[in-house]
Amino acid sequence: MAEYTHNSEIGCAVEARKAAHQEVARRWMAGKANKRYFDFVWILYSLFFFIEPLERNNRHFWIRFLVFYAIFVVLYSGLLLARTKRQAYLFLTALGISGIAWMPFVNSGISSLIYVVAFAPFIVESIYVVFAVLGGICITAVLSGILLHLSPWTWGTTVGVSIIVGITNLFTAQKIRATRKLDSAYEEIEHLAKIAERERIARDLHDVLGHTLSVVVLKSELAGRLMDRDPEHARAEIRDVEQIARKALAEVREAIGGYRSEGLPAEIDRARRTLDAAGVTLMCDSKPPLLTTAEESVLSLAVREAVTNIVRHAQASQCRMRFVAENGHTSFTVEDDGRGNIRQEGNGLRGMRERIEALGGRFSIDCKEGTRLNIEIPIRTA
Repeated sequence: MAEYTHNSEIGCAVEARKAAHQEVARRWMAGKANKRYFDFVWILYSLFFFIEPLERNNRHFWIRFLVFYAIFVVLYSGLLLARTKRQAYLFLTALGISGIAWMPFVNSGISSLIYVVAFAPFIVESIYVVFAVLGGICITAVLSGILLHLSPWTWGTTVGVSIIVGITNLFTAQKIRATRKLDSAYEEIEHLAKIAERERIARDLHDVLGHTLSVVVLKSELAGRLMDRDPEHARAEIRDVEQIARKALAEVREAIGGYRSEGLPAEIDRARRTLDAAGVTLMCDSKPPLLTTAEESVLSLAVREAVTNIVRHAQASQCRMRFVAENGHTSFTVEDDGRGNIRQEGNGLRGMRERIEALGGRFSIDCKEGTRLNIEIPIRTA
């Protein structure tokens, strides 16, 4: 099985997180594009602009009005179809300036300022800036109405509608942004969960296959040596290899679907048989305490990884396991009389540490004389 370094795992996590953000951005842009086309329906409110030219019924005024309205439609369309924030800011500003500039010639220009207030909350994220825009539009409408001798009904209606529409859209825009952030957080959590699951499967497969393949190698070598001297014994070892391989296949399926331990006693019996085949004597002078399913699974994998390391690297003749439950903690120790000298943690030991720390426990290694693994987890109700 290929060895994955910690840096590569971090790199994969970063890439997956980047892909998640890109996917969220792509979905948001697609939804935003659909919303842009829907927002063209609001241009129907501009039909009220036609009241003034219809009342005046003057050809020259109609020409001025149609020029103003054409500019309004162009700026409105540009605002909706803007692809960047900068473009949206420019079109929003141009729409406001156009409305103010056309007020002396077409009084309907004051009503176009309502569109500026309506779209500002969706473009500008700062609440203070939105309120500043709303206040500026209202003050401009009042001053322009007074200076141009417009009817108080005209500029009063503009101010009232601007306040109602601006505040309502501000709350709506903030809610949309909060929903977007929540969706992004859900996407992030989902991808991180997938990464964690992949790391769990990699750790479990390392422990399961590392242990099993070590046993297969040992028994195959033993069968090869016994082939000429004791064929019957050799055939028995080959049958054991077959059974171990079948069991490994089942354990791989379990690791992918979620590891289900047979329990610590069964794992210790398996460890005894494995160590016997490697010429190592196992001594376990205490019985495993009552544990929760999660704790038993973690300790079972710890036993498996420890035995695998002893068979592969320790060159030991004896191994001792001990369970102690005291002071609100369950302590589990595995020690051998081998060569020790563990310079750095591999994937197996790192996976063991991560599982134990996930339970709120502690994990340490002592390699002064042989190798001693110390595991301590808090006692919970089994």
